[in-house]
Amino acid sequence: MNILGVDIGGTGVKAALVDVVTGKLVSERERIETPKPATPEAVIGVVQQLIERFSYEGPLGIGFPGVILGGQTMTAANLDPGWVQFPAAAAIQQQTSLPTTLVNDADAAGIAEMRFGAGRRVNGVVMIFTLGTGIGSALFVNGQLVPNTELGHVYLQGQTIDAEKYTSERARIEEGLKWKEWAVRLDSYLHHLEFLFWPSLIILGGGASKDYKKFVPRLTLRTKVVPARLRNEAGIIGAAMAAKKDK
Repeated sequence: MNILGVDIGGTGVKAALVDVVTGKLVSERERIETPKPATPEAVIGVVQQLIERFSYEGPLGIGFPGVILGGQTMTAANLDPGWVQFPAAAAIQQQTSLPTTLVNDADAAGIAEMRFGAGRRVNGVVMIFTLGTGIGSALFVNGQLVPNTELGHVYLQGQTIDAEKYTSERARIEEGLKWKEWAVRLDSYLHHLEFLFWPSLIILGGGASKDYKKFVPRLTLRTKVVPARLRNEAGIIGAAMAAKKDK
């Protein structure tokens, strides 16, 4: 069963057809730059363009960078504030005429990693972090998702900005940090969360995960830390899987 998964990000909107039985992409991945400003109308227009590129008809799964409650986008840290308390699932469904399932983007990546990736068959507490424009987080307890954790917005001791502004992949790039310097920041952030949650496994995904060899060996956590096996495709795959469950 092939379902179109869409991953809305702060810099790009990506989509591909996913075989939700195997977790494999069965098409090329398409990407369109996130519009600026990233208003609901503009981003939904991009989603429509991607659907048309695939000539797709069927259930639609979308990962969104914010808290999702009852199909509403309650937060939008890296998009236009017009998304806050916006009935996004209903608006997208009306625009596209496709049954739409909306899920937090990091939760979507986590769903895919726990089913097909590095978290498969791992019990206890598993934490997944997507390191990109911001920091997304997903939390699983014995394979069950605790939805909408926003752990990228915790404050570390001595910091006056939240963790994602200090520790994200965007912060590394914009501040011109060397991998060693950035790894110190990431290590401090993960140590804080390790102390609070005592996970069995930490999985790192998002755009930075492709360069995991440059920073993961520098981390000093008790917990085993591994890169996401599905890399930056996890959000697309997990969004499609969420749409299958709702079908």
